[in-house]
Amino acid sequence: MSKNYSIETKCVQSGWQPKKGEPRVVPIYQSTTFKYDTSEQMGRLFDLEDSGYFYTRLQNPTNDAVAAKICDLEGGYAAMLTSSGQAASFYAIMNIVEAGDHIICASAVYGGTYNLYAHTIRKMGVEATFVDPHASEEELNAAFRDNTKAVFGESIANPALVVLDIEKFAKAAHAHGVPLIIDNTFATPINCHPFEWGADIVIHSTTKYMDGHAVAVGGAIVDSGNFDWEANAEKFPGLTTPDETYHGIVYTQKFGKGAYITKATAQLMRDLGSIQSPQNAFLLNVGLETLHLRVPRHCENAKKVAQYLKKHEKVAWVNCAMIEGDKYYELAQKYMPNGTCGVITFGLKGGRDASVAMMDHLELTAIVTHVADSRTCVLHPASHTHRQMNEKELLEAGVQPDLIRFSVGTENADDIIADLEQALEAVK
Repeated sequence: MSKNYSIETKCVQSGWQPKKGEPRVVPIYQSTTFKYDTSEQMGRLFDLEDSGYFYTRLQNPTNDAVAAKICDLEGGYAAMLTSSGQAASFYAIMNIVEAGDHIICASAVYGGTYNLYAHTIRKMGVEATFVDPHASEEELNAAFRDNTKAVFGESIANPALVVLDIEKFAKAAHAHGVPLIIDNTFATPINCHPFEWGADIVIHSTTKYMDGHAVAVGGAIVDSGNFDWEANAEKFPGLTTPDETYHGIVYTQKFGKGAYITKATAQLMRDLGSIQSPQNAFLLNVGLETLHLRVPRHCENAKKVAQYLKKHEKVAWVNCAMIEGDKYYELAQKYMPNGTCGVITFGLKGGRDASVAMMDHLELTAIVTHVADSRTCVLHPASHTHRQMNEKELLEAGVQPDLIRFSVGTENADDIIADLEQALEAVK
């Protein structure tokens, strides 16, 4: 779709452009396989000489239409869907690293991402160094090694709500000839455009705001097409040297700006198969059509709830970068001036025990292992999503023992506040 259209129009119409007699809504291609008339036609697909579909484990028309919409929203060049946000975090890195390589990651990230990079990929021979998101340029530069292949961070960290200085991290990454990968799940392309600030690749857990209704797990990877892999060819042999599994294809030479996503699809998805189901992609697209309507309401409600909590006598602290005086307010004004997200964090003066007790008294708000959908929900990360992390790792990730992650939904803000009020009153 033309980039002249507004993001609101892209949310509704990008990705699927029906021709005469075709359905207005993107159809669900609920088929594993696709027919061709000759063996040669199929063979050309397997050689990457022709574009098309032959097996849904790699590509599916429904998925590609929805990926194209997300790509358009982020202002990228090419995109793909994955089965989950975790799969997106894994593929985005493993597409450009090999055993013996190294990555840099901001320490304030989702607990699952931390565990993936700190432990799981280490077993595959890839080491991660975690850096303070507030690190100076000198400290960032000191973290790089000769074998560093990527830098990773979250535009808004889950659950610490650190707003990353994307421009600073991009500058450091590019000075060392590697891409910056940004998880833009919380901010969404409605509020933040990492590519405009130097990021090279953006990922999403589409399970969150993009779906918005807690009905479909998924992920997405978007490539800006801006990083020059050939200029740093020695660092990225997987992209710049022949792939013997495809008869010696060199992705950068054959696919240009599409090299990164083509390799991730044709190689990683071929071998690992973490595809998003077409039905989930269809549901994701339904959610995307209202993303531009929901995100502002989430932000509006979150700001009201945060302002209420800041005044409550039992509340020790509140994090919400949309409120003036918050430590991330200035960065948020730079990168996301229209709002951050609907997630806030806070702690009670009674500490961890009081925080947990308050949660147990909530009625409208549900305790769930989820965040960022239309229904208000709550979680105690130290007990739940970050439970596998030790005390040192929790603090590095910005997760205090008393931290409550409160995901403000699209209900009436007064009703959400009333629920908090009665729960806080019950805490002695």
